[in-house]
Amino acid sequence: MPNDPTTALPGRPPIVDRATWQSARDELLIREKAHTRAGDALAADRRRLPMVEFDGTVEVVGADGPVPFLDLFQGRDELVVYKHMWHDGAPHQGQCEGCTTTAWHIHDASYLNARGVSYAVLTTGPWDEVAPYVEFMGYTQPWYSVRGLAEPIGNYMGSITAYLRDGDRTFLTYATTGRGNERVNASLGLLDMTPYGRGEAWEDNPEDWPSGSDACWSWRTDANGNATWGPTSRPVPQWTRPGATPVQTLGRRGHH
Repeated sequence: MPNDPTTALPGRPPIVDRATWQSARDELLIREKAHTRAGDALAADRRRLPMVEFDGTVEVVGADGPVPFLDLFQGRDELVVYKHMWHDGAPHQGQCEGCTTTAWHIHDASYLNARGVSYAVLTTGPWDEVAPYVEFMGYTQPWYSVRGLAEPIGNYMGSITAYLRDGDRTFLTYATTGRGNERVNASLGLLDMTPYGRGEAWEDNPEDWPSGSDACWSWRTDANGNATWGPTSRPVPQWTRPGATPVQTLGRRGHH
């Protein structure tokens, strides 16, 4: 029975019969459906935002050298980019763990391409530093250095930005801020479905639940998978890369 002290497991959901579980699940489903419809309404408003024209002939630097920004559309009408933060001179393990997490979740843009949307990653890092990082991480989508460019890049890195093309004219249509990147990180969405969630301190959890830590605590770990920003840590996806070993320093100042 619900909350039966003789069967309850500390720090875990109450144990109930299937009918009781289904009733609670159905009640939550009503709110989930409302949340979905609210998201659809926001998306409709997003499609109605105005846009800003910019010079699509400005050059960015990629694997084939300098190219006009217009080339990033690859002949398609729409473009989505992730703007990856960069720490100049830092080794691979010293680059942004949050940006690494976001970039790692898009290895294949075929579904975007099928809808006439291209995808790329932009960063302010110099190309001679960016290229070996991209190779080490095994990223399959195109990266470009936008060093020194104010437009169409803007100043807010660590965000997702959408663009539209009309012939040779290019337009900025949308950009995320803060937690707006979470829709790309499918792992966060799946964690939100689990009993213990993301394991972050800001989450609203029942009493006696496992204590959370700082937001993004698991984005960087040591070789044993322990979440840490210590001197032998790396962004989590790096541990799947050949040659990723514990290190003595993150390679940059100001780390956690």
